[in-house]
Order: sequence, then structure tokens, then C-alpha cells
Amino acid sequence: MSFLSNDVLTAIHDRAPHYDANNAWPKEDFEALKECGYLGAFVPREYGGGGLNLEEIAAEQTLLAKASPSTALAVNMHQIIVGVARHMVREGLDQGRKILEDAVAGELFAFGISEPGNDLVLFGSITQATPNAEGYSFTGTKVFTSMAPAWTRMLTFGRDTDTGKSVFAIILRETPGIMIKDDWDTIGMRGTQSNTTVLDNAQSDWILTITDPGPSTDPVVFGIFANFEVLLAATYMGIGLRAIEVAAEHVKTRKSVKNQSVYANDPDIRWRIADAAIRMDGVGPQIRELARSFDNKDELGALWMPRLSAVKNASAEASLHAVDQCIRACGGSSYYTKNELSRLYRDVLAGLFQPSDQESLHGAWAGIVLGPTGD
Repeated sequence: MSFLSNDVLTAIHDRAPHYDANNAWPKEDFEALKECGYLGAFVPREYGGGGLNLEEIAAEQTLLAKASPSTALAVNMHQIIVGVARHMVREGLDQGRKILEDAVAGELFAFGISEPGNDLVLFGSITQATPNAEGYSFTGTKVFTSMAPAWTRMLTFGRDTDTGKSVFAIILRETPGIMIKDDWDTIGMRGTQSNTTVLDNAQSDWILTITDPGPSTDPVVFGIFANFEVLLAATYMGIGLRAIEVAAEHVKTRKSVKNQSVYANDPDIRWRIADAAIRMDGVGPQIRELARSFDNKDELGALWMPRLSAVKNASAEASLHAVDQCIRACGGSSYYTKNELSRLYRDVLAGLFQPSDQESLHGAWAGIVLGPTGD
């Protein structure tokens, strides 16, 4: 049984074309998600939440992405931070408790990690984190900060100006020194409104961890990486699955003059849609297996991060392939912006740019299979 009702999902789906066409924040969607308790769905029951585990919230994200990819991708960032807090508490770090409590109370958490020109992403920041008596002040620029018009809390990180360590913290929206640009004008995922956020000595005393840069088993770093990759994979899976639904419905009514029959009877068209479905069929089990492994604290050792990178890439690439095949099957009508496949095509492209990218993925797996490079 889904946490998100059919009525909520249908309403979100019906609004998606409007928010995409107007490059607008999906305010009504987030009001509906808050009202139904979705901001706290991933919070354990002992903290007043819905008690869903990673596998279950991933399934919800897939359903939401089928309704509206941009709304799903935006709230995905909130769910990632809730997932980090769950992992922190499980590992004995009480700093995560307030995140869980705030999520249940309706606070919206943004993800302020990515920086312009920084391909280290999570593993090293160019933002300055300056220590002081109250905690740290952060100065730098964060890009792709989803939910920019509405977030109330933001997880961010910077480089300690004294030690060089990575400092992860939560910054409140009302904190002085935060400037949000109105610069989100993209091909797709327009409703996420992932504007650039500029930090100018923005203060935080809510420090989650201070750790060495680079891949790490630190609960915050590993919690971010694991939840990010699994939930991103689940979100993009929804796009591929929805494309197949749209295409299947379309070819059952689109008629071929040459064959005097609907395109659903054309063997070439059937092959294309079947090919899309075959690619997507392998994604769900991979997501569920890895989510269960994380929930169960399985010992995967050095394979953890390569496998997490792989699940995101598998989903993003399979969904891109599926949408492409569905567009080919449906013909020129899908080139019009009013066609849902056109929007799905633009939205799925965002998966190419989000970490881990293919270069990072292949580098990680080469290290596992071949070991370090020699002279």
C-alpha cells in the first residue's frame, strides 16, 4: 500500500504541465505533501514519523516521479537528509535527532552540497568554513539547491580554514548572509527551482560532523552518499516507467495508414516499447537490493560506494533509453511541448549531470577490479 494516495498523485500529475511551462515552484504540490505527512514519512515512528525504511521511501519516490518528476526530485533532497539523520541516530550520533523532529514538524530540508566547478562534490569543498565561538561561518556558492523558494533548513558543508577538514552543518533560512539567486531556467526539471545559493559568513551552530575530506565511513558522509544514490535512482526509475505507460496508451490508438491497423500491432513498435520495458525491468530489483542492504547494515566493505554509484547510473541510463525508445515509438507528436513524453525527455536528461557521473563510476569499479594504477 502506498503512503501517497491516488488522489494526491493524480492532482500532482495534473498540475505538472503548468509548473513546467511556467518555470514555477510547485507550491500546491508541496502543500499537499506536507498535509499528508510525506515530509515525515521517512522518519522512524518513535520520533512521530511514518516509519518507512529506505526501500519503502524509494518506492514512494518512484510513484511520485511518475506523477511529476520535478516535484519528486525536489522533495527527494529533503528525504535524503532525513535518511542521513536516520543513519546518524542508528550510529549513535544524537545530532540527527533534531532533523527527524523538525521533519515531522513540517520543516523542509534543502541540500546545499554542489559547488560550481568542483568535481569533488561530496568529497571536498571549496566553500570556506571559518571556526568561531558559536560554531562556524560559511562563505561560498552552492548550486542546484532544490526547493529554493521554500526550504527552511539547509544541509551544507565547507572546508575548515584552519584544519582543512570537511565541516557539515545545518543552516537556518533566516540566518543572515544567505542570498538566493533567481537563476533557474533550465531544459527540464523546472519545478525543482534549484537556484544558486550564495553564503556570505552565514553562521551555524548546528554542526553534524567534522571529518577528513574524501570517501568516508563517517555516518554523515556515508549517509548522504547512500541515501542520495538510492533515492535518486528510484526517482529516475519513475520517469522511465511513466514513459512506457504513456507510449503504450498512445500506440493503442495511433493508426498506421500503411498497415491499416493501430501501431500497437506493428512488430517494430512493439519491439521498441518492449526494449524499453526490458531495460527498466532490471532497475527495480537493483534499487531494492541495495536499499535492503543499507537498512540491514550489510557488510559490503569497499564495494559499498561503487555499488551505490552503479545503481544511480543504471537507473538514469535505463530511464533515458526507455524515454528515447518511447518517443521513437510514438512519432512526431511527442516533439510538441504539450506532449507528456516531451516533458519526460527533458526531465530525464538531468540524470546525466547528477553525481555519481559515469567517469566517477567507471573509475571506482576499475579500482575494485584492477586495483590502483601502476607506473
